[in-house]
Amino acid sequence: MKRVMEGIAGLAAVAGILMAQPSVGWTQQVVIATTGGDYEKVLREAWFDPFTKMTGIKVVTVSATNTEMRARVKAMTESKTVIWDIYQDGELDSESDEHKAAAEDMTEFCKRFSSRADLLPTACKPSGVLFGLGATLLVYNADTFKDKGPQTWADVWNVKAFPGSRGFPNFSDAWRVLSIALLADGVPPSKLFPLDIDRAYKKLEEIKPNVGLWWRTGDQTTQGFRTGEYQIGLIWLTRATVLKNEGRPIKWSYDGALLVGDRYGIIKGAPNKAEAEKLLEFFLNSPEVQAKICETLTCTPPSRTAVAKMSPAAQESMPTAEQVAQQMVVPDATWINKNRSALIERWNKWMQQ
Repeated sequence: MKRVMEGIAGLAAVAGILMAQPSVGWTQQVVIATTGGDYEKVLREAWFDPFTKMTGIKVVTVSATNTEMRARVKAMTESKTVIWDIYQDGELDSESDEHKAAAEDMTEFCKRFSSRADLLPTACKPSGVLFGLGATLLVYNADTFKDKGPQTWADVWNVKAFPGSRGFPNFSDAWRVLSIALLADGVPPSKLFPLDIDRAYKKLEEIKPNVGLWWRTGDQTTQGFRTGEYQIGLIWLTRATVLKNEGRPIKWSYDGALLVGDRYGIIKGAPNKAEAEKLLEFFLNSPEVQAKICETLTCTPPSRTAVAKMSPAAQESMPTAEQVAQQMVVPDATWINKNRSALIERWNKWMQQ
């Protein structure tokens, strides 16, 4: 009940945002939730604005963390007061029972793309449309470590050789931090799942005093790097690329990086379902849009044609490129979703200690 009430309280705030949006002159619109900031700016320029220009359908955006999105979408669907149409969910989360309860089954929608050889087999699934594949990975400030920065998670735990503040995530995906703790403790990627929880927390106790930023949003990671709140961190590749494009002295390592992705689903009871489907169809049918987004954010788009439109440098840096895929960790979605509640509960208790 507490979670539902928090979600409803969040809805009130979002409703205020939506009511403030200008609607004069627009007869059609679609409301999409994203994680905001620099990430949303890229989507606006590459995807939303071209879609509006072609269709006349206005794209209204609301910003929230992934945890907030899930709570608000759950509250909307349970109270049958849905005011969003599309929301972003992690690739792993989109396979959960919670996602299935809140999002439309898009099986029928996906049939129109089933024979498309240019799209990845997972480009369109009942849970939603694949936005792209990315990574959560080790980053560091190259100005701080001029000779050689940390390359492995064991290096990150070596505060004597690599001094400075760390930046780690603090939200519902506790498995990420637990995974890198085990990698730092010598567990090989192939033996990572099921996670040895006790061993992971024992390792985390070693580094906890050196974590200066427990981030909850992508914008916190970019701002924290700019202001020097951390010199070494575990952040999303999309946000690291934003910093690199700004000319910031950021470098990263794919050693032990976690392969992740984002998927956009349509909320059950969405008030603008037809417009939502058009926006997602436009995305899948527009390799140039996908290419522009992934060129900027360093991700692997769902269209092979889009990959061909990206620069050679961007293609080489994609998370699923052969030279980096061999170093990455593919998370066990089934195990993570099965144990999600227990993982979150223990994580929250540990953070309060």
